[in-house]
Amino acid sequence: MRETRRKPDWLKVRLPNTPEFNRVRTMLSDLRLHSVCQEARCPNIAECFHSGTATFLILGDICTRNCGYCNVRRGTPAPLDEEEPGRIVVAVKTLGLSYAVITSVTRDDLRDGGAEIFARCIKNLRREVPGCKVEVLIPDLQGNWNALDVIMAGRPDVINHNIEVVKPLFSALRPMGNYQISLEVLKRIREFPGETVSKSGFMIGFGEGWNDILDLLRDLAEVGCERLTIGQYQQPNRDLWPVKKYYHPDEFETLKQLAYQMGFKHVESGPLVRSSYHAARASKKE
Repeated sequence: MRETRRKPDWLKVRLPNTPEFNRVRTMLSDLRLHSVCQEARCPNIAECFHSGTATFLILGDICTRNCGYCNVRRGTPAPLDEEEPGRIVVAVKTLGLSYAVITSVTRDDLRDGGAEIFARCIKNLRREVPGCKVEVLIPDLQGNWNALDVIMAGRPDVINHNIEVVKPLFSALRPMGNYQISLEVLKRIREFPGETVSKSGFMIGFGEGWNDILDLLRDLAEVGCERLTIGQYQQPNRDLWPVKKYYHPDEFETLKQLAYQMGFKHVESGPLVRSSYHAARASKKE
């Protein structure tokens, strides 16, 4: 598949060569940690690394799924790195973060989908960096609700599960996922006792219709999703799904206002927005 549409000016971002940017990149390399910023070719890597933050990618850098939009490598993952949660703590301390975001590749090869490692990361940060808030972006765990409970028991401040695409395109773009299971994950997060916030995100530009987007917003609102991110899909490489439309910033603003009208508490909507974009700002707002 080839992207034939030329990117509009508002999507063109250059990687800076600044001490701040290079400090984050070097630290991740030295600690043998991965970031979704790098592996998924996130368009916000310039802004995030330059501001001294990153979204940590745990459970390795090889995914067991084959989503049609994702740049993360797929295949057979390496064995779990039991020391990874400890290095996450070192990274958070080194960067002086007051808000840490941790995500992972999908590990369908693991019985708990990596839930125990997620829980250890949360608990270690609670113990070693008590003033730091923790947001985790989790896979669907194949509907393993016991595994979800393990993550929830760590009491992260926010649990994000990205639904990623509208329902009519879900099976084509996420052939190993399940739209209803993703909604159920968010529903259970919202219903779990405690103050953990539920969050989700999706991209547009795959060829969906406007009504498809509105239907997705309604589905997320119905399961009690509180925070939301909406961003423009950009084809990471030629083998992935082509961009069918580049939405104008004004259209993203319209979706933002519609989402607020549906009851979402915090919405980030814009061409360069991804799931952890300005995540700390949402907590400060609330």
